[in-house]
Amino acid sequence: QILPSLVQIETDDSAANGSGQGLGAGVIVNRNGTILTALHVVEGAQTIRVSFADGSTSEAAIASADPPNDIAVLMPQRGPEVIVPAVLGGGGRVGDEAYAIGHPLGYSGSLTSGIISGLDRATKAPNGATMRGLIQFDAAVNPGNSGGPLLNRAGQVIGIVTALANPSHDDYFIGIGFAVPIGTAGGAANAPPK
Repeated sequence: QILPSLVQIETDDSAANGSGQGLGAGVIVNRNGTILTALHVVEGAQTIRVSFADGSTSEAAIASADPPNDIAVLMPQRGPEVIVPAVLGGGGRVGDEAYAIGHPLGYSGSLTSGIISGLDRATKAPNGATMRGLIQFDAAVNPGNSGGPLLNRAGQVIGIVTALANPSHDDYFIGIGFAVPIGTAGGAANAPPK
């Protein structure tokens, strides 16, 4: 259900700071082809390329951003031939099933499952600021999942994956991920409230 609206995001910022290429995920949230993702996936990028489920690709630009919530809104130069926006859902409860989909470590369109393990959590954003009001979940996420959708059992987007907790400060998953609730994230793209 979510695959037609799932987007792979590749960035190149080698000219800016020498770090090279990045990989993340995003999701189409309206019929204009607007893409929601995590800001840290695209921030500082010289070029942003998006790949759609139909195999088409396009360059994209940041249309707006919500830095306190690590959310970016992208507009592609060209959308897929058929734009299928995701269905946005309401908030979940602790114990509800949760599914994260993205491109972890370059494995495109990977789905992992778990539960919502906490609500209204706080954690440090990649820029060092504290983000609040997050969904905590235990579906596995790794680099390449950032910016992708967190889904409920009905396949509705309930959040945008933004961070993982790891006391060793390595970028691999140990059981705690965080997502910005779609009600917060969607506001940046003028999505309908949930």
